[in-house]
Amino acid sequence: MVELSREEFEEAVADALDRIPDALARAMDNVVVLVEDDPPEGFAQDLLGLYEGTPLTERDGWWAAGALPDRITVFRRPTLAIARDREEVVAEVGITVVHEIAHHFGIDDARLHELGWA
Repeated sequence: MVELSREEFEEAVADALDRIPDALARAMDNVVVLVEDDPPEGFAQDLLGLYEGTPLTERDGWWAAGALPDRITVFRRPTLAIARDREEVVAEVGITVVHEIAHHFGIDDARLHELGWA
């Protein structure tokens, strides 16, 4: 397992978000990106990321009235467990961030797999 502090991991997530094209970042709506050490109970403990919310493709005109932000969570310990080095952590974080943002835009796992992002 790679050793990376919480702060270093959060920086890797921030860097992955910075690499998202501006047009795509501007299109994201009412979503927050978080880092947690482990997935919540009831989820696979090797889960790298999780999108919780209503995809943009499923929102109607009244959806946003008082709605809490969607959440994208990247899980630190499972990511560190599969990586051999810091570079692999950074690469995996980038893939996870793109994968979860795709869910925000309504792209499902089957389509992500076709695109090579699963």
